[in-house]
Amino acid sequence: MTSFDSTPQLNVWRMLLALAVVFVMLATTGWTAVRNQRGAATPLAASLSAWERGHIDGLRLPDPDSAPAGLTRFFASLDAHQRTRLASRYPLAVGNMNGAPVKLRYRANRIALDQARKVELKRTHDKRLSERGQHNAARRMHRYEDLMAKERRILAFDPMGTGRVAEVFGDLGKAERVSVVVPGVDTDVLNFQRTNRMYSAPVGMAKSLHQAEQWASPGTRTAVIAWADYTAPSGLGMDAATGVRAEEGAVRLNDLVRALPGRSQVALYCHSYGSVVCGVAAHSLPSRVSDITVAGSPGMRAEKASQLDTYAQVWAMRDSDDWIQDVPHLEFGGLGHGADPVSAAFGARVLSSQGAEGHGGYFEPGTESLRNFAQIGIGAYRAVRCAHEDDVCQKGLPGTAEAGRA
Repeated sequence: MTSFDSTPQLNVWRMLLALAVVFVMLATTGWTAVRNQRGAATPLAASLSAWERGHIDGLRLPDPDSAPAGLTRFFASLDAHQRTRLASRYPLAVGNMNGAPVKLRYRANRIALDQARKVELKRTHDKRLSERGQHNAARRMHRYEDLMAKERRILAFDPMGTGRVAEVFGDLGKAERVSVVVPGVDTDVLNFQRTNRMYSAPVGMAKSLHQAEQWASPGTRTAVIAWADYTAPSGLGMDAATGVRAEEGAVRLNDLVRALPGRSQVALYCHSYGSVVCGVAAHSLPSRVSDITVAGSPGMRAEKASQLDTYAQVWAMRDSDDWIQDVPHLEFGGLGHGADPVSAAFGARVLSSQGAEGHGGYFEPGTESLRNFAQIGIGAYRAVRCAHEDDVCQKGLPGTAEAGRA
């Protein structure tokens, strides 16, 4: 699920209440409760620690936090058997290592998913757990089984907490253009894909976008990443009202983009709280990011698009039925997320979202919003449709008449 709530009026009141509670908590306890959430070693941390002590045929393994380019050179120096051994020994480390070959990451994450599946299988029979705990373990076990399917390409996986995961649609290694879907609150391993309202979950969003891009330009090699590889806020509360989770997510998003193979241009599609993540990340993203598109945004932690300090084109859209228009677009003392990205004062290029319904409908097939996403993803700027008849959202874009006169 990628929305705060489905009831507009309740949502607004909850937001206001959450802001009030946050003010009280910050006044009495400061940021301690937010900052001090690190506990014991996680499975991923344990795998990284083992990697740091490891060797391959007598050679010490490089620092897993090394620059992606250095790690890419290291893996390139190994033969196929050596790479396979590392993926088998340190599956979580390799599966989440920026700079490791993407196909090796897919293989490592399948191993890590199987290990996590076995843990949850044991938990389903653990009498120390409540009936609800056993039920949740079974749900996670089945989700891991789904993600292990042969045709799936899992680029990142971490079973800790509510879980993080990223999946690729298309050939990432050969893609000319890469799109990254950044979802919002209540995104975790269980909500990564859905049967009902499938296009409101990251997998449905990414699949739909990839199919639309292929239809729009069959000759363009595209790949789409469903990127739920950050710890999103759970429900409406302090985390959703502040930028703390967005700051953490922005670092991870920047690391992802900088480690993508090849020289493909990258477009970001940031939904709901995901637009906060993209707003925080914008100034540090590499120049290969050509477009940042937000939909159903509560704000980007900025008052104007120019304050994002990015060379990327900034696009925004919001459906007329989206309840998020009723959420106060403000920022005070770290609370709230700033100006409305579809407002004229913000200065984004405002796109049509005709056909989309509600907060989770932007990636539904047949909608103008999805069509616009696909045109941006393949770089066909002249084919986008603006929210207003004056076509101002196309002004000065590459490949347009306005750009030619600039």
